[in-house]
Amino acid sequence: MPNARRTIYDNYNVHTRVDSRSTKSTYIVTDRPQEHTAQTVTPEEGRKWAKIQDDYIRGQEMVVVDGYIGNEAKFLTPARLIIEARNANVAGMQRHLYYPINGRGVQPEITIIDTPNLTAPGYPSDRAIFVDLEAGITRVINSDYFGESKKGGLRMWNKKVYDAGGLALHAGCKVVPVGSQQRVLLIVGLSGTGKTTTTFTRQNNSKPVQDDFVALMPQGRIYGTENGCFAKTFGLDPKHEPTIYGAVTKRDAYLENVSQKEDGGPVDFFDTSYTQNGRATFVLSALGWVEDARNIGPADVLLILNRNDNIIP
Repeated sequence: MPNARRTIYDNYNVHTRVDSRSTKSTYIVTDRPQEHTAQTVTPEEGRKWAKIQDDYIRGQEMVVVDGYIGNEAKFLTPARLIIEARNANVAGMQRHLYYPINGRGVQPEITIIDTPNLTAPGYPSDRAIFVDLEAGITRVINSDYFGESKKGGLRMWNKKVYDAGGLALHAGCKVVPVGSQQRVLLIVGLSGTGKTTTTFTRQNNSKPVQDDFVALMPQGRIYGTENGCFAKTFGLDPKHEPTIYGAVTKRDAYLENVSQKEDGGPVDFFDTSYTQNGRATFVLSALGWVEDARNIGPADVLLILNRNDNIIP
């Protein structure tokens, strides 16, 4: 991969053409557009692009990654990513986030088909993400940003949660020991408001459970989603965020769009000359201290983070 550089930490840093998710290029495939607030395309248009993508794939080397979204036995969601081998970093990053299948022969409920090097003329930036909620398939065309793979799976999983009577939350989750009990905190906030930072702090011997998406089920039960983390790296400082810094600088972490001048050299988490949206993936076990969502009780506290400095906490 010509856009991949080995870092001083002996892991890889990939600079992508697309450095964030493409909301303006994302469409729900449906014949009931009135049921959606997002932009939509007809099933006929979806089928047209499915054929174009499938025909393209026949001439490409592809990589397949299977895993589970979530690890709750009653809510295991088999998922599959199919991605061009030229963008194998996306496969490696997604493997960090999936829970392992462990050799089980299961068919995916959710499939993401990702062709970063195929264009979609007529759509914004010649890019299109077609989301077929009924079929459980997301087709990503002309985006090499890992966030499209991650979101493609979680978006489908969200529907499954709603259909089961739960609420999918863009939230971190952690446990804090209080006497002989554990208090379960949900930490809600938009991207960049500090969910991951707050989730991974170690005050009072607290432990992280999940840092990005959870399901809040009836009676307050929490289901986790991911076996890893897709962390922002801008401003990452070992003095202030030692746990995230330690995980990001391990050999098996993947970096995306972090500033780096030369192959094998250091990275600069403060340089925004390319983008401020530098990211990294790592497995949660790399933190050395994490609580399994299956072992925690119902949610006790909801903490809401925001960017408005004028709101009194």
